[in-house]
Amino acid sequence: MNLLLALPVVLPLLAAGLSIALRRHLRAQRSLSTAVLVIVLTVAFLLLVLADRRGPLVLPVGGWEAPAGITLVADRLSALLLTVSLLVALAVLLFSMGQGTAERRGRVATAFHPAYLLLAGGVGLAFLTGDLFNLFVAFEVMLGASYVLITLNAGTQRTRAGMTYVLVSLTSSLLFITAIALVYAATGTVNLAQLGERTAALPDGLRSALGLLLLVVFGIKSAMVPLHFWLPDSYPTAPAPITAVFAALLTKVGVYAMVRTQTLLFPREETWVLLAVLAVATMLLGILGALAQDDINRLLSFTLVSHIGFMLFGLALFDVAGLTGTILYIVHHIVVQATLFLVAGLVVRGAGTPALRRLEGRAPPPALLALLFLVPALSLSGIPPLSGFVAKLALLRAGAADGGAAAYALVAAALLTSLLT
Repeated sequence: MNLLLALPVVLPLLAAGLSIALRRHLRAQRSLSTAVLVIVLTVAFLLLVLADRRGPLVLPVGGWEAPAGITLVADRLSALLLTVSLLVALAVLLFSMGQGTAERRGRVATAFHPAYLLLAGGVGLAFLTGDLFNLFVAFEVMLGASYVLITLNAGTQRTRAGMTYVLVSLTSSLLFITAIALVYAATGTVNLAQLGERTAALPDGLRSALGLLLLVVFGIKSAMVPLHFWLPDSYPTAPAPITAVFAALLTKVGVYAMVRTQTLLFPREETWVLLAVLAVATMLLGILGALAQDDINRLLSFTLVSHIGFMLFGLALFDVAGLTGTILYIVHHIVVQATLFLVAGLVVRGAGTPALRRLEGRAPPPALLALLFLVPALSLSGIPPLSGFVAKLALLRAGAADGGAAAYALVAAALLTSLLT
């Protein structure tokens, strides 16, 4: 049964290669992409059920045990996020095919489906890997796929945005591989389970330095302030479905990696205070940036940055209640943010402009479209009884229960950000 762990990684990667071979057959590409995502979504849900009932599932690939071998692990956290991510990826794919994102003026963009499947495989590896090196590999797979998607049929502006995205990502990758080398030199392993034991014996200064380096790496990946500068200039230039899947999945993989490393490897009070400061800054600066935007896609991009701060809120508390709130918020935000970008894409497509000032003077969108935007927007604001309210309430209760000055600052920032949202 543990062999199921390999399917969410291997199947999309194999299908990506097959999709390239089908580059002249768009209908076959579409059928293949849909079938593969349905299969891996089913497998992910089965892994979630098994992890909940039996505990973590472990697969030493090729029979090689850690630290020499590759280990895939599915616990309730990784299986839950994988299931939700693949569900959104499938929904966005269907939306994309319906809107013709894979085509332009009758010419088939043959790279769309292979790149999309490659991205899905990278996300699967990121959530299921049990070691730092293959987490690095997962980020590189996602980087290659996302660059293809963001520059697909691109003009000058999108190509420039894609290059900025790649340069920032390569910088974080360089820092990541440096951190992995330092961790291995200090502990003799990159397996996360073994690192949880071995880092405890490291000198405090070395542990803190390694933790801060990984925090910078995943801070770039998740668009945490002040490392968020690349996102508002990159995401809005892509078509709505691509922006939606980027916003829903890529930044959350960064937050997930932060949750794994900071709680397992470096649970020290110095990190808690720093994370609290960064969470407050991310919430407030992100929402203030959103208020200054006239472009609906840039506005949503800044709200994305702002709500990364809510996920850091729970992580900064470093207790069960706070981490529970963070996980709830990640799940909520994956669905809501993707929906908002998709609906915004429909609005822009109908109006012919993303400028909010120009949208004001035009005919109102259809009632269903308005409702589809209103509900996730209210959820993002934390209006009861929607998912955003449940997630924010969990974070606020965790912060109030903590009782420290940093926790109260987080609560105040979260309330103010919700009001401005």
